[in-house]
Amino acid sequence: MKIAFMENEFWYGICVKFGLQMPIGPETELELDFRQNPTPNQAMPLLVSTKGRYLWSETGFRFKAAKGILEVEDTCELGETGGHLREAYLAAMQKHFPFHKMPAKELFQMPIYNSWIELTFDQNEKDIMNYAENILKHGMPSGVLMIDDGWSECYGDWRFHSGKFPEPEKMLEKLHEMGFKVMVWVCPYITADSVAYREAEREGILIRTEDGNPYIAKWWNGYSAVLDLSNPKAEEWLHRQLKNLCAIGVDGFKFDAGDSIYYREDNVTYRKITPDEQSQKWAAFGEKYPFNEFRVTFRAGGKALLQRLCDKEHSWGETGIASLIPDTLLQGITGHPFGCPDMVGGGEYLNFQNMEHSGLDEELFVRHCEIACLMPAIQFSAAPFRVLTKENFKAIQKSLSVREKYLPYIMKQLEESSCSGEPVIRYMAYEFPEEDLEQVTDQFMLGSRYLVAPVYEKGKTGRGVWIPKGKWIYQEEELISEGEKKYYESEPGVPLIFERIKK
Repeated sequence: MKIAFMENEFWYGICVKFGLQMPIGPETELELDFRQNPTPNQAMPLLVSTKGRYLWSETGFRFKAAKGILEVEDTCELGETGGHLREAYLAAMQKHFPFHKMPAKELFQMPIYNSWIELTFDQNEKDIMNYAENILKHGMPSGVLMIDDGWSECYGDWRFHSGKFPEPEKMLEKLHEMGFKVMVWVCPYITADSVAYREAEREGILIRTEDGNPYIAKWWNGYSAVLDLSNPKAEEWLHRQLKNLCAIGVDGFKFDAGDSIYYREDNVTYRKITPDEQSQKWAAFGEKYPFNEFRVTFRAGGKALLQRLCDKEHSWGETGIASLIPDTLLQGITGHPFGCPDMVGGGEYLNFQNMEHSGLDEELFVRHCEIACLMPAIQFSAAPFRVLTKENFKAIQKSLSVREKYLPYIMKQLEESSCSGEPVIRYMAYEFPEEDLEQVTDQFMLGSRYLVAPVYEKGKTGRGVWIPKGKWIYQEEELISEGEKKYYESEPGVPLIFERIKK
């Protein structure tokens, strides 16, 4: 199917990881193959246009933009609303991925603290308690504590490691008394040659190869057998284990590693499904638990899932902080409003190893928090009170104060989104379709009321902000814009915020 661009038409969608490549316009030269999600982030077979059109497919698809023509698979559905970006998105969403509920409210009401960067694979009871105690000691609020990979006996045997966690029930009880909710990391993999592996093979719930042997996937932690989530017995087997954890006080789970790329087309499964569909099954499984987090999904728009951006580097460039706003905007327009802009400072843990040699950029850490503070969820991993000077830690506390001020509005938007499906973090073109703001992707609207413009470039003390026509309030003073870009100074940790005054 070949579709000619309309005059000044721009398209957004497909995959969250490509936020910086959006929008796709009449002059764009781009070709991408999404027949299987090749990225570590959310993918939706959806493109939406500023001229009220959308493209939808039940499966991933290839597309090519060149010389004013958008070429896609003939299996794609072209919808036309006669409106703008908002109308295109709402029409596609209502037809193909309607919303019904939201994840646990505490995921957004409270900061999330992930133990990964502090402890990596050495997750243990003593250090988890020290991490939680230091959070409170340094004046940060209690929140949702995620105990990351390394807490269990092995993959597939989802019990606390008896050597690392001698008294898990008491630990969980204490953390609850301190005001924390507790989540633990899980994955769809099973350590080969473990007791869990033998049980899963006996139950017939593993993916197999064409010769009948268990399929051993190569993923970032080595080689593991894989649960066949097309088999209801596999779901039941995993649910039993997770319910046992909930019974001793675990509140929910970080569902990691459901990447399409770790499955194969020739996998032999209970029901014949594709790698993308296995990833989709993993998301559907996790949605049953209100306290959840996902980093990668396929066609999970509309689901009640906290969806984090993939691990970002501790850098100012396209693989780091520069991508946070563009990727989050793309999350919203593809049906993932319950988002988290990675861990503050970046989630790539290797960046935080041997800092005396690699160097922590404290300015970047502060500006990342400045961006995250008005996003749906905010997540820490590297402890800011450990890695920052007192002055820069105060900037983090300022960001948290900003979040506290606007949290009632954020929660209202999230609750509305759970029914309406509308993005919480919105493109400027979504709210102002007549003002030629289609390519402005480094600032955002929080709902329809607040324009937010954080600083994201090294060494900058301010930035230019596109302010649409109309009345606004900035720092308690009214301003009238004719639709122009103006420069404003920015305090570290505090984003520029403009309140829209509607007629």
